[in-house]
Amino acid sequence: MQTHFCTADEAVSVIGSGQTVFIHSVAAAPQQLIKAMTARSPTLRGVEIVHLHTEGDALYAAPDMAPHFHVNALFVGPNMRKAVEEGRADYIPVFLSEAPLLFRRGIIPLDVAMIQVSPPDEHGYCSLGVSVDVARAAVECAKIVIAQINPQMPRTHGDGFIHISKIHSAVEVDEALPTIDIPPMTEIETAIGNHCASLVDDGATLQMGIGAIPNAVLAALKHHKGLGIHTEMFAEGVIDLVESGVVTGEHKRVHPGKIVTGFVMGTKRLYDFVDDNPLTVFLDSEYVNDTHVIRRNPKVTAINSAIEVDLTGQVCADSIGTRQFSGVGGQMDFIRGASLSEGGKPIIALPSTTSKGESRIVPYLKQGAGVVTTRAHVHYVVTEYGIANLYGKNMRQRAKALIDIAHPDHRAVLEEEALKRFRAL
Repeated sequence: MQTHFCTADEAVSVIGSGQTVFIHSVAAAPQQLIKAMTARSPTLRGVEIVHLHTEGDALYAAPDMAPHFHVNALFVGPNMRKAVEEGRADYIPVFLSEAPLLFRRGIIPLDVAMIQVSPPDEHGYCSLGVSVDVARAAVECAKIVIAQINPQMPRTHGDGFIHISKIHSAVEVDEALPTIDIPPMTEIETAIGNHCASLVDDGATLQMGIGAIPNAVLAALKHHKGLGIHTEMFAEGVIDLVESGVVTGEHKRVHPGKIVTGFVMGTKRLYDFVDDNPLTVFLDSEYVNDTHVIRRNPKVTAINSAIEVDLTGQVCADSIGTRQFSGVGGQMDFIRGASLSEGGKPIIALPSTTSKGESRIVPYLKQGAGVVTTRAHVHYVVTEYGIANLYGKNMRQRAKALIDIAHPDHRAVLEEEALKRFRAL
């Protein structure tokens, strides 16, 4: 097939009413194609948009776009929360390991995939760059692929190569990818990071995401040895550990010596690090997040966040009551994979209180809250006040351990509620 190089307006003209359109994930979201598609809204009705979290303005989810576009989000980011809350968009709960199967099994048939790639090399291969995740499956399954070709998209190694002949229409754009600034760590985040780091053994394989707590954990690992990385995503803090010789991947059994990921989001330094770097391997989320793959590595230490944890160990990580805040993502994939790994440690890390001072260790989850990680899967829960090991503990023992790491201002109330429920502690 001969690729048609054209304007963004021409490229999106293939989208018709009632079709389903995939949008590339996170920092790879093709902004010019999104703008052009949204500009065509008067000619479109009932277009279904499917994506994970995307950076940038979700113009198609604005209130006046409701007759034209409807979003089914596989993960709810900041640009989609209001639309979901107001009923202009919906959320599909799915493990990140299984999200590609929605396309491959035809559960969500795709008419068009809108992606952003690096320029083709001398052999004609472009790269999906900073987000391979579910995008590879989307490209495989969509009837039509339109691409924003951007020289500022890093060329990454792994599963993300797509030959230019597979792209129906291409738009050449030269623009920087979205970045995220790294805020200074607070005392609370530093304390949580230190507690988590104390659970990490030398030679462990790490999974963690992006944000203040993962950054604090990475900063606390500078004296560790022989660590490896197998994660759905990673942030800039990993670079410092690579350059200092802490991360070597020498003990990994799956892709030894390599940093395995599905996508990255962060700073320009991070994008430069992964560009044409054979140390980093970007692979399909169906593989990266496969529990059977994860568990093969030694001492898998998975560090994930939560919104609240109840006294039995149930973890709500994707909603605030009935309000959808994020998504299931890969938390359960890695919590389970870590628990089955030889010497593995699944960790849930969270501050003891919200920004309003409310306890995040709670007697009961809020009405409507979603359980992402069940109490049977939880092992370690960490706050700035310490570590609670719940694995093998009964309900009373769990409640006591969690109360011990709750904020002191809330422990009396939690004890009172625990006594009502369990009769004794």
